[in-house]
Formats: sequence, structure tokens, C-alpha cells
Amino acid sequence: MSKLNSGTSAKRACGIFLLGAASAVALPAQTMVVPPPVRFTTLYSFAGTDGQYPSAVIQGASGKFYGSTAAGGFSGLGTAFKLTPSGTRITDQVFGGADGAVPRAGLVQGIDGNLYGTTQVDGANDGGTVFKITPNGKLTTLYSFCSQSNCTDGAEPYAGLVQGAEGDFYGTTSKGGTYGVGTVFRVTKGGKLTTLHGFELTDGGEPTVGLVQGVDGNLYGTTQSGGIDSDCHGACGTVFKITPGGVLTTIYEFCSESNCTDGSEPSALLQGTDGNFYGTTFFGGTNDMCFGESSCGTVFKISPSGVLTTLYNFCSLGNCTDGSSPAAKLVQGTDGNFYGTTFGGGTNTTCMTSLSESCGTVFKVTPGGTLTTLYDFCSQSKCTDGSNPEVALAQGTDGKFYGTTEFGGASFNSACGYGCGTVFRLSVGLRAFVETRPISGTVGTFVSILGTDLAGATSVTFNGIAAAFTVKSKSEITTTVPIGATTGLVKVVTPGGILSSNVAFQVLP
Repeated sequence: MSKLNSGTSAKRACGIFLLGAASAVALPAQTMVVPPPVRFTTLYSFAGTDGQYPSAVIQGASGKFYGSTAAGGFSGLGTAFKLTPSGTRITDQVFGGADGAVPRAGLVQGIDGNLYGTTQVDGANDGGTVFKITPNGKLTTLYSFCSQSNCTDGAEPYAGLVQGAEGDFYGTTSKGGTYGVGTVFRVTKGGKLTTLHGFELTDGGEPTVGLVQGVDGNLYGTTQSGGIDSDCHGACGTVFKITPGGVLTTIYEFCSESNCTDGSEPSALLQGTDGNFYGTTFFGGTNDMCFGESSCGTVFKISPSGVLTTLYNFCSLGNCTDGSSPAAKLVQGTDGNFYGTTFGGGTNTTCMTSLSESCGTVFKVTPGGTLTTLYDFCSQSKCTDGSNPEVALAQGTDGKFYGTTEFGGASFNSACGYGCGTVFRLSVGLRAFVETRPISGTVGTFVSILGTDLAGATSVTFNGIAAAFTVKSKSEITTTVPIGATTGLVKVVTPGGILSSNVAFQVLP
């Protein structure tokens, strides 16, 4: 199944594009802070037989990066892969047939160390699957969608999974359910699936991106359609909250503003350290410079109660040199800023795929809405650096950002026509940190701490409270939440210095 024929092809078409005056007053000495240079590295270029159209990557407990491709491999129907930080790739699984096909959404590593994900199609009922891959590469199909009459259990999961605080996984299907426009589901590690909600368009439809669990324990997500029927040639998408028990509340409907200046077709959400949610919209906004049928997309902030603020409108610069059509979830860096990608726009137009006349960007945006373009794709000859990124970045524990591009790479104009895609690394000078999995739990909860060069660690604390721990490897420490711990940063003392967690660990009652 070619990704060019996927349901998102149409919407991608929108991307088709101190000096001071002299003074007699003595001033104190000043130091100008020079930002570190941005360093871009292509780690891997796909060639078709090893995969095509890569998903977002995640950093595993081993220190390596894991991901999937929606096509390619020996079956042509997708792969799962493992990549070292230096770019050495190992194929773990080739999809196709009864075990599912077209794994679009990437992987998530469970607290048990296994990798979990979804395939859009195939499986026992040709409705897609939920699967598990062990660290040694053994694949198990946990659930095949359309197991129920008329696919009331859902079909075609386009999005990935998120593991809840209690250990179960949550996700969405883009089709199926009682009304045929998608579902929210919970699935156990043993494969028992519960449909939590079936969309019916008035409350949203076709959820194609993943969920996020808020600090309040509820799950938050978006739908690509549904809600108000206005300026989007149909309804424009929603933001929703759903309890683990399945009670859904629509908290925002896009195109609530005239001409969709508030955006339409939102990406997945990220909860920022301030408690608000942040995201992007592929369409909408105030600028009509895209070559598609709609505006060029936005960055937005929305409160848990549904108050939306547009932070940035793409194509605010001539010829969309600031980017257009952001399709991916944002990530909040350890500096507090948000980082993301645009599928189109930027300064380079040499990619010239059938979907876009410009090649996309990596950007940084402050919580106040000031945007900086960090990298323009197709800056290298024949787009060997990649083009048209569509999925989220991941910040590795070394402080650098890792991502993928849809097209481009060393195979440009060869095996895959416009290139099979790449994995890249972008350094903006941020420091190393540690990451906890999970990011919340009660006293006694098992916690895996991921990092770089953890060997020789001498102390682990939860907001200042010491915890017993075991150094499993140079990239992983295991521990439990200690008695007396309160919400705050987790810190690890290593021979190289003190590493702090990228987000506060939430100690639950």
C-alpha cells in the first residue's frame, strides 16, 4: 500500500510551497550571549528494500532509537527498525499479512521493555492490529480490529499508542465504531480491548493522531474532522478530553472563527510544563499564501478547559519561507521552547514532489509565539538531507533532537522516486538530561530512568528525596518512587555531573 495513496495525501498538498548610541553615562560591562550553532546530521537514508516513509523515532532504554516505516521492506508493507545514535540500522521486523501491515505511527516502549504499536491494515480481519515486539525482535499480534460485527470495535488505527499510568495502552482508530468514523480504545498488555468511545461526527471524527495523558489522569486528543460544519468543505476537527472510563467531552471545535483563522485539522497534543496543551493545525490561520485550497496552518495553545490561543500563523513571511502545513506533534525542549516541523515551506524548492513545491523546515517557537526556523530541508544537493518531514521530533537524553523525513535522502530520484526518507539529528546546544518512564506514579511505582553515561551513578532523588536504585546499563537506571516523595524533578548524580529530568515527575495520591 503506497503512502502516496493514503487519506492524508490531499491535505499535504497545502505544503505545495550592541550597538548602543554613545553616552556620557558609564554603563556596566555587558556580555552578549551568542546562541550555539545549529548542527544537522543525516543519520540514515532509507532505500526501499529496508523501508520507506519512516515514522517518528523514540529513544529506548538501550539508548538506541526505534521506529517503523509505513512501506518498503521485503514485503513492501512496512518494517520496524532499530538505529544506533551513530546511524547503524538493524531491522527487527517486516510486516505483511496476518501480523498486520502499514505501521504508520511508530512505536512506544512499555515499562516492561517491550515495544508496542499499531498497523493500519491487514491482520486477521483486514482492519489493522495492535502488536508487541520484544527486545530480541519477536512480534506478537495482540488484537486484530474488526473482530466485531460491522467493525464496531474500530478499524484502521492510524495513530500510535500511549501507556497510561496504570499500565494499559490507549489509542484511536480512524474508522469503525458504531458510526464508522473512529473510536477511542484501551488495550491491556495481554490484548484485551475495550472500546471507550465511538465518534459520531458531531463530537469529532477520524482521529488519526495519538492521545496524551494529562497530569489530571484524563486523556486528551484531537480529531481530523467533525465538530462545526463551516469553512473546511466539511467539519474541521476538534480537541477532546476522555476519562479512562470513557466519558468524552469536546473542549474545542476548530473553525469557530470566521475563515478558520483559528486553524483546522489539528495534530496531536503536548501538555506543556505550564499545564496547557500545545499543538499545530495543518490548515487554517490568517495567511493564504499556500498553493492549496486553504491557509497554511498554525501553532496554538489550549487550556484544559478549552480556551484556545493562536501563537503563530505560518506563511507569515514571503513565499512561506517560515514554513507551511505543520503536520506533527510538538515537543517541548529542556529550554522550555517548543520544537516541530513543517511539511512544506522553507527557502528551498528543489524537492518538487507531487505533494509539495517546497521542502519543509524544523522550527522553534517560544511559549509566547516567537518562531525561529532552525533548518530548511533540501539544503543539500538532490535533497540528500531529506525533504518534507511529517512526524514529531524526539529529544534524546543527549539533548539533541531526532526526527525523520517523508522523502529525500541518498535514494532521491532512484528507488522511491522522490527518495525513501531519512533519519536525522539536530543539535541546538541543549544539555543532556534524564527521562523517567512513566512520568507519574504513586509511592512504590517502578520507574525506569533513561539517560546517557549513567554508569557509576551515585545518587537518585525524587524532588530531593533519596531513592534506592540499580544501574542496569550506561543508558538505564531502575528505581521505585520513595516514601515521602513529592512532585518535582528527578536528579541523578553521575561522575560527569548532575542530570535532571526533562519534566517534573508527578507523585500521585
